[in-house]
Amino acid sequence: MSTKYGKKVQEEVGQALHEEKQQELKSGKSGKTVTLRKQAIAIGLAKAREAGAKVPSKRKRTRHYAALRGTTRHYAALRGITRH
Repeated sequence: MSTKYGKKVQEEVGQALHEEKQQELKSGKSGKTVTLRKQAIAIGLAKAREAGAKVPSKRKRTRHYAALRGTTRHYAALRGITRH
């Protein structure tokens, strides 16, 4: 089985998580302190991408998927079905 991420990526994400724990990691333009692990991981992956490391591309939602979600909600609303 092949690995998804290279060594450089693991280092970048690890560094980002460490900074997040120490409350030193800042987000993009606003410069606010990052408090979520997922956000820290995303920042680490982005830094690794910029450095040219082996990182899978971002997952993109397709129009088809978004359209299907919209139509199911629409039909559920017409039928009077509500989710709680």
